[in-house]
Formats: sequence, C-alpha cells, structure tokens
Amino acid sequence: MINKRLLIKNLLAHNDENSFYDKKRQLNIGEREGKAKFLKHICALANSNPENNSFIVIGVEDEDSKIVGIDFYDDSKIQNLINAYLSNPPIISYENIPFPHLPDHLVVGLVTIRPNHGKICSLRKNIWKYYGGSVFMRDGSISMPKVFDIHIQDANSGLVASIEKNSHNNIEYTLDGVFDFMKKRNSYSPQYKVFKEYFVVCWAGKRKHIENETYYSRVDIELINEQVKLFYSDLDEISIAFDDENFKIVEFVHLGLHNQFKYYPLEEVLITFRENGSYDIESRLLFEPPKFDPKTLHHIYNTNKAVIQKLKNNYALSNSDIKDLRNLSTTYLLCYLNNFTEALTMLEEAKPYLKSYNAEVYNSYKESMRILRKVKYN
Repeated sequence: MINKRLLIKNLLAHNDENSFYDKKRQLNIGEREGKAKFLKHICALANSNPENNSFIVIGVEDEDSKIVGIDFYDDSKIQNLINAYLSNPPIISYENIPFPHLPDHLVVGLVTIRPNHGKICSLRKNIWKYYGGSVFMRDGSISMPKVFDIHIQDANSGLVASIEKNSHNNIEYTLDGVFDFMKKRNSYSPQYKVFKEYFVVCWAGKRKHIENETYYSRVDIELINEQVKLFYSDLDEISIAFDDENFKIVEFVHLGLHNQFKYYPLEEVLITFRENGSYDIESRLLFEPPKFDPKTLHHIYNTNKAVIQKLKNNYALSNSDIKDLRNLSTTYLLCYLNNFTEALTMLEEAKPYLKSYNAEVYNSYKESMRILRKVKYN
C-alpha cells in the first residue's frame, strides 16, 4: 500500500513539473476558468500517460515546491465533473494528505489520474476559451492542445513505477502515523481500530450524546496506512458506526430560520475493507432540502441583498445587520434550495465581502458552498 505523504515527497523531488505530474498552489473549480484549466490538465496528463498513473499535487509553491497546504476538500463527486466534460474520461481520485508541519485545518491535495490504456481523452464540449473536441498533451511542464492522428506514446511507466515502489508503506510509517494522531488529538478522545489485521483507522472529536446516540463535532478521521485524511469537520456533526469490515460516517448539517434549527443528514460515507488488502469508499447523498414559506424566504432574500449592499458601500452595520450577516450564507443556501435560483449567484458575488469581513462569516460561506456542491453534483 502506498504512503501518500511519501509519494508526494518523492514527486516533489522532481523539482520541475513534467509529463506525469503537475503541482498547483491552489485549485479553484468553483469558477469557469479554474474548472476549464483543471479539465485541461486532467486531459493532458491522461493522454501523456496511457499506461501509468499521473498526479497533480495541490498546496505547493510553484517556484521552490514548498508545501504550504490548502483547505480540506471533501468533494467525492469530482469524477462527475470529469465525466460531464471529457470524452474517454480517466478515473481520478482526490485525497487530502496531512503533513505534520501544517496547521490542523490544512492538507495537501493529491489528484491521481488512472491510466486510460491508449484511449484519447478530449473535451466533450466548450468551456471557457477551450473548444469541444480539443485534445491536450503534456509538453514538458505545459499542457498543450494537439492534433492527433498517431498512437499515443508511453514513456513514463518505468519512472512512475519506481516512484510508487519507493513510496510503499511499512510498519514504522504506520506506527508513527498512529502515535502522531493520538498525540495531536489527545484532547478529543482519540480512538483507533484495525480492520482485516492491516488497515488502521484513527478518529477523534468532541462527543455529544443525544437520545442514546453519540455524535462528534470538530472531527478528524484518517486512514493511517496511506496517510489520507478521510474526513474533517469544524462545524458540523457526524455519527460513526463500524463492524469488522465497514466504517460508516453519516454527516449532518445544521439548518433553519429564526433560531429554529434542525440537524439534517447530508451524506453517508461507507468504507469497506477486504481480505485481499484493498478497500472501497462509497458515498451516498442523504440530503432532503427543508421547505419554508416562500414569503418568509423572499423577505430574507431582500434583507441579505441590503446587507451586502452596505458592505459594498462600506456603510456601518447595525446589530440586526450583523446578526443577518452571520446567517447570510445559510439563508441564501436555503433560498436556493427552495427554488430561488438567483440566490446562488448572489451568494457567489458576496464572497469577497464576506471574506474581508471576518473568518466566521467566510467559513459559513465555504460550508454553504460545500453543501451546494454536493447537492448540485448529485
């Protein structure tokens, strides 16, 4: 089994990006340009490596490969984006890899692009300035458009295989990972379980008991063998259940209006461990949007617009405005889920003003966008 932290270090040892790996300071697939560039790189790496894995490392400075980290990103539906825009799409995975020197909320993103075995990947339709039908290849460290009437060449299998071989896990890395997790999460009652005499899952969080059920907040869950952070939540609550073969996480979101909030199940993640040293991670959306009176939502929608306008004009906010601002992202989310389609545009336009106001309202924005992303892809 490959230790993903070690794999990233081995990739970064190749200081220059090349035809089987790319590095990015950050990834922004919430905007059209960022989405288009991400698709271009996936297409180019898939075509340049038809018989071996290729990678994108995110959260790294381009000039000196310094690991600076990015926010935890839990979008398990990113494959849907690839399938929607690419013909002959490769299978990809996005994993969050913790590093000891980074703050708890930052990780390094690792995109793994599986081999496409000679199939030419291309854009299925127009996006940003790239036209449908375009084919991309890696030219050194650059993803370039190409015209194809030849067989794709494979030149990296040996090198990639060597990097992956040198990144395999061992008992020392596993034990170090467990001890490091237990030490860092000591104040949150850390626990671990071994599955199939091989896989080690560690988790920790603040416990809350409600009607004979145990919930966790400020949750951290890691698959130690691969140094992959499986789940991180600073705001929501989850339930955890497991048996000898499965580890199940159900995530809840706290939504409501006028101080009448409820916990709604958002998503179930099921990790199944197998005897042959493999595992599967399956996610299932559980979310059923709460319904509210349209007149109430229309009033809230207009109130939000007025608050954002005050921020744009640098006007002072009243106590009532500040309270509305704290709930603005959540209420825009509820408006959108209740068929106020323009609420999403308004929320996206409010992003820079929320970010500059304070961390609390900006974190609420990021959480609302994460929920919308999951719902949208499903």
